[in-house]
Amino acid sequence: MRVLLVEDEKGLGQAIKEHVADEGHAVDWFMTLADASTSLATTPYDLILLDLMLPDGRGIDFLKNLRRSGGQVGVIILTALDQISDRIAGLNAGADDYLVKPFDLGELSARITAMQRRLNMTGPVALEIGELSIEIDHKLISRCGQAIDLSAREWAVLERLLRKKDAIVSKVQIENCLYEYGAEVESNTVEVYISRLRKKIGKKYIETLRGVGYRFKVTDDEIK
Repeated sequence: MRVLLVEDEKGLGQAIKEHVADEGHAVDWFMTLADASTSLATTPYDLILLDLMLPDGRGIDFLKNLRRSGGQVGVIILTALDQISDRIAGLNAGADDYLVKPFDLGELSARITAMQRRLNMTGPVALEIGELSIEIDHKLISRCGQAIDLSAREWAVLERLLRKKDAIVSKVQIENCLYEYGAEVESNTVEVYISRLRKKIGKKYIETLRGVGYRFKVTDDEIK
């Protein structure tokens, strides 16, 4: 996923960014609402992790404006405001979830996974495709009963393809799920990860449409 993190506390922001990135997501971290808004205007995000008290304004107002403009991106509020009234206000403003600081990073991971399911971003929890058995939530995959070990970024690419089963996923879309804003992306990065996936899960599952992108095959007629 491509994640927008809006958090002005440096230590916490760095910890969240590193933790979410280690799980295979691309994270853009900003400490002001102005910078977050600028990035949101040009980058398609799957999820926003939003603090409510920022140096240049209130996250709740940012969220309200986002929803008024028709933005459907998932939003998890991360805040020290722990009153019931604060939670109600956040959810009524359009948040999908609300996590009170301090929180365990493992709980944040669980909330993100739940968000993916809620937004139908990963499809069914368990998939049986050809010789493959895939448990997306637990990041488990096996082929003919033999477990396959995938890196965080290999999982990120696989999940992006599975989100659009039988549909074409462009090279740019895959790059967006791998790298945060400003990161240097080598020209053959996507090809490298696709090649690694094919070696591990089998070449027949991922189709290359030259000049267009990639497609994950899911029907028996296609998988040969």
